Amino acid sequence: DAGEAVHRTVQLVADSVPRAIGVPAEQTVVITPGHGGAAGTRVLNAALKERLNPGPGRFGGFDPGDRIAYSPVPGRTLPGRVVTADAEGLHLSCSGVRVVVPRERVEASVRHGWALTAHQAVGGRWPAAVVVLPGDAAQALSRPWVYTAFSRAGRHLSVVHGVEQALPRAVAEVPARERTTRLPLLLAAQAAQAAQAAQSEERAEA
Repeated sequence: DAGEAVHRTVQLVADSVPRAIGVPAEQTVVITPGHGGAAGTRVLNAALKERLNPGPGRFGGFDPGDRIAYSPVPGRTLPGRVVTADAEGLHLSCSGVRVVVPRERVEASVRHGWALTAHQAVGGRWPAAVVVLPGDAAQALSRPWVYTAFSRAGRHLSVVHGVEQALPRAVAEVPARERTTRLPLLLAAQAAQAAQAAQSEERAEA
């Protein structure tokens, strides 16, 4: 049940992991396959914000203290936190670097960042990670996805699991070998023969 998965995730981040493992909520990342769906990043971030940093979201849905995922360019995601907001834009702190996102770019480049997709989390490491696998995520699972998501955790990993046998199948998946052919060798040999023929013609003309 997706609703139960969201409830369990919030409980883990806000209570269970800090109490049992000693990792505070701000050092735990939630990873899920997609943005949409009943347990995607949008729903999870809304639930986590309500529990961890409730507020009216006066600046494009954001409040000071919100965890965010900032994309300065497509394909690049920087985790950070909202510091403040004013007429200049949304002021962020991303790994200690202050960033100001103009008002007109906030909607396109800033999302809440308690929960991320595995793609957004690539390259990052957190002391704890909660990986959420709702039932509708079964088709999205693969061995590389599982590796990426699970390896974001430095000290502790929790899995909120609703995909039944899809997870062990993905883990057991053997990556397909890269297809190889003799075509490059044949083309290289053909090019060499053509070059030799051209040289022979040049010598004959000389």
